[in-house]
Amino acid sequence: MSAASADTVTLVTTEYPPYYAASLPEKGVVSAITAAAFKKVGYDVTVEFLPWARAVSEVEKGTYDGLLGVWHSAERERFLVYSDPILDNEIGLVALKDRNISYKALSELKPYRIGTVRGYANPASFVEAGLTTDEANDDLTNLKKLIAGRVDLALVDKGVSDDLIAGHMPESRASVVWLEPPISKIPMFNGFAKNKAGYERRVADFAKGLSQLRASGEFAEIVKKYGFR
Repeated sequence: MSAASADTVTLVTTEYPPYYAASLPEKGVVSAITAAAFKKVGYDVTVEFLPWARAVSEVEKGTYDGLLGVWHSAERERFLVYSDPILDNEIGLVALKDRNISYKALSELKPYRIGTVRGYANPASFVEAGLTTDEANDDLTNLKKLIAGRVDLALVDKGVSDDLIAGHMPESRASVVWLEPPISKIPMFNGFAKNKAGYERRVADFAKGLSQLRASGEFAEIVKKYGFR
């Protein structure tokens, strides 16, 4: 079957503003790039939103064609094929300013309880450091736990942290600080489900469409429109 027949690719993800969310124009920059790239090769794209752990589980079961905006992990290669990279996430730590927490090496953070999100593929250096973590269902809950003093630090993408604090807890903006250095820059991919028939074609066609989008200058235009670099 030809891609020109306008097949529909159905992807699932979680609320992860400013990168993707149901309330954002075109469902966010990653969704907009994905839809535009697939449109180049004759596909329509539908994006649905679930809590992250459930989204991963549903893709593993074959309910959807893939995950939108996923980080690479070796464990997920059991059921996913990753696309070419789309955008980078800057992953690091947010703390309460009055705690005066700083670090140069991750080993210095052993005394602290660090909030993470259940199901996220965290940076390898962070995992290997053997730090004390406390899981939340999503980034907003993680940041709320930080503000409430239930964790000492929150592991989060810088853009996500800025967006959630501005949109959901602006009164806390002055009381939190992003810690330098960031832990990692992680590329974001789309992950296609191996147990969905035709996944090889979807992977190849998306790569072709994304390449065309970059070559035409449209990729840069979409990224700029959403305030990214």
